[in-house]
This record gives sequence, C-alpha cells and structure tokens, in this order.
Amino acid sequence: MTDEEYAWNEDIRAVLFDLDGTLRHSYPTFMQSFLQIAGSLNISTSQEKSRHANRYLHYYWAQSPELLADWPTYLERPELFWANHARLLLLAMGCSESESAPTGTEIARQMLESFKPEDHVLPDVPYTLRRLKSAGYRLGVVSNRRKPYEEQLANLELLEYFEFWLYAGELERWKPNPEMFAIALQQLGLPGNVVAYVGDNYYADVVGARSAGLWPVLLDPDNLFPEAGCPVIPRMGDLPGLLQEQIVQTSRQ
Repeated sequence: MTDEEYAWNEDIRAVLFDLDGTLRHSYPTFMQSFLQIAGSLNISTSQEKSRHANRYLHYYWAQSPELLADWPTYLERPELFWANHARLLLLAMGCSESESAPTGTEIARQMLESFKPEDHVLPDVPYTLRRLKSAGYRLGVVSNRRKPYEEQLANLELLEYFEFWLYAGELERWKPNPEMFAIALQQLGLPGNVVAYVGDNYYADVVGARSAGLWPVLLDPDNLFPEAGCPVIPRMGDLPGLLQEQIVQTSRQ
C-alpha cells in the first residue's frame, strides 16, 4: 500500500511529543545499567522481575507519591536519593527489604561512578518528524525536564521540526498534571480533541494527555503497558501509519 492510497487523518491537526525515551534515548539505558550491576551482585534479573522494575521506574517518575516524598527528603544528599531509588526498584523486583537496602546502596554507588549514557536518536525519529511536518501537522515537545533542553534538541538535529518546546521546571507543573497539557494547547490555540500526544510513559503521558482531552499514543516497544487503552506503537516509525486512514480506491476495483 502506497502513500497515494492513504489520506492523512484530518481530525488530528497537531502532534506533541515527550522528549526522554520518546524522541531521545540513552545508551545504555538506566535500566540496562541497573540490571547489569544488580546481576553482578547476585540479584536475579529474570525477564519478569525486570519488567516489574521497569514498570515501577515509569510509575515512580510520573510524579508518584513516593517521588514527591523522596525529593525533598533527600534534596541535599543525592547519593541517598539514588540509594533509596535503587532500593525501591529492588523491592519491585521482589527482593526483601533486608536485601534491598544494602544492595541498593551499592548499586547506586556503582552507577554514580560508571553510568555515563550517551544521547541517541533512532533513525525513524527524524523520518517520522519529516513526514508529519510535510503533511501539515504542527509539532511540539512537552517534557517533564526541570531545565531547558533547546540546545540538546539542536545538538540532536531535531529542533527544526518543532514549533515550541515546554519544560515542566519553568511551568512548575509536571505530567500527568493536565495543566501541563493545557498550556501546550494554549500555545497551539487548538482544542485537545485535535491534538495527539506521543510518549513512552503510561502513567505520565497517557494518563495526563487523556485527562486533558488529548489523543494519547503510547510508544511501548517492550509491551510494558498492555492495559494502556489507547493506540500503542512499538516504534516511532509506525506513527505516520497510525495517523493515516486507508481510503477505498473505487477506480481500481
């Protein structure tokens, strides 16, 4: 099926994106490094346990009650924050409290020393952005970053595609708070029902976008969230197809 046999969905007029884990990836990922170190410390990292940890990671950073309590508690001691963070991930994997606390401290210590990820953009990201922009969609980024990331977008050669980019630290609102998405809609001057939001975190991106009236799309290559209840794509390159509607070519029948 060629592009000529499809029509772009006219109900959607703009597409907004999450940044980290959606447009920009880290290599290695946080979880890859965490699980590697955990395994070296004789922690079982089976596929199911890793899945539980990954889901908890997404939950935790979506402004969970645990994060909101931990952030001020450990504000002046980042090493304690990350030790506690590792402890929570180990608990999610089924480790006991007595095992999780000391092992979490050691994992955090090693990660603070050795975890030096590099930015990575998958080839289908610029491909997708080019196609959407050429089709007339307005594009923007809405991120839970605390600080500006315009320079990073430029370094990743992605800046040119976007009309605007918002970061939570400036707005003092954090996904999944619907006010974060409402501000983006104000930037666009559009109602939520004609705007899609693409992100990789069910708790922050899908729940938040849906609550603000946007059309959420979950990027979920590992099928972490089968309960998403919205369109799900395993790779960014599948987004243009999702936003296209097949039309019947009666002249060819």
